[in-house]
Amino acid sequence: MQGAGNAATNVLGRPLKLCCSSPVTGFYRDGYCKTGPMDYGKHTVCAKVTEEFLLFSKSRGNDLMSPVPAYNFPGLRDGDCWCLCVSRWKEAYEAGVAPPVNLEATHQNALDTVSMDVLQQYAIQGNGEGHQNHHSL
Repeated sequence: MQGAGNAATNVLGRPLKLCCSSPVTGFYRDGYCKTGPMDYGKHTVCAKVTEEFLLFSKSRGNDLMSPVPAYNFPGLRDGDCWCLCVSRWKEAYEAGVAPPVNLEATHQNALDTVSMDVLQQYAIQGNGEGHQNHHSL
């Protein structure tokens, strides 16, 4: 359900941290990987995307690299953080191309699809409040 970032819980059992604010990510476009009844894709995994993952996602029909000016979306680049659909992250994991994950900014509902053991293997270390993307719009 939509609400303040601290109203949701991360996979570590603590308040959900900001994933990204530029471009603004999350199903609710508030920077957090929160989910709710209308979020059919479950955008719950805060990942630091890689070129390899972006190409994989594009090959599966979801081009995250191309800008979409109508939505003020500049397109993602290697190193950007973004709330990914947990099923796409799992698909990438199974294909050997899963990007690193910010556990503090990954919603607890991701654990319904991916185990904590697997997420911990891809954890970004020492990421504090989450990563910021730097795009010139």
